[in-house]
Amino acid sequence: MKSRFFRWVYLLIFIPFYNCLGHSNNELISTNMKNENLETIYFGAGCFWCVEAIFQQVKGVIEVIPGYCGGDSKNPTYNEVCSGKTGHVEVAKVVYDPDAVNLSHLLDVFWKTHDPTTLNRQGNDVGTQYRSAIFYNELSQKSKILKFKEELNLKKIWDKPVVTEIEKIDVFYVAENYHHNYFNNNKSQGYCQFVIQPKIDKYKNIFEVKDAN
Repeated sequence: MKSRFFRWVYLLIFIPFYNCLGHSNNELISTNMKNENLETIYFGAGCFWCVEAIFQQVKGVIEVIPGYCGGDSKNPTYNEVCSGKTGHVEVAKVVYDPDAVNLSHLLDVFWKTHDPTTLNRQGNDVGTQYRSAIFYNELSQKSKILKFKEELNLKKIWDKPVVTEIEKIDVFYVAENYHHNYFNNNKSQGYCQFVIQPKIDKYKNIFEVKDAN
């Protein structure tokens, strides 16, 4: 229950404080704007603090931005998304150099650093905002994602089937500024120590040698 406790403490105490300081930034990002030399994918795998921290470790990833997508309301706030009533998913926008890292590797990292078989939850983080989800830009990405998911189910990597939602990105809302680079800025915080750090350790145990080659 530690993860839920620390997130609710943060929600009830620290968010109002940051909002009073004017740190809100619900900028709408156009998915049509991208550097022609880079590609973008959006991963939802529970709390976006965790997803951001993991993909910041991956060589070839240029930028990781926490935010929200997949919902119905416009300009959602963190409080609204946490209510589970907006339909949005906490995601990380991952901008990467396809010459340095391919999509298959990113998908491998995504699926192996969370549990994609639990519907609307990751550990003690429960709600539709924590569902396993991938939002793609291009049809070429979609075909690779679907093939990868199918192979995972055929290999029965987990006891239960993968329930990851796969959708084309519509709009992406950047999360408030205090969510950005959250782990690196708050390493002594309980959620970072008990939830995020173990996920980073898991990533390194699986992929550190591969990324070094």
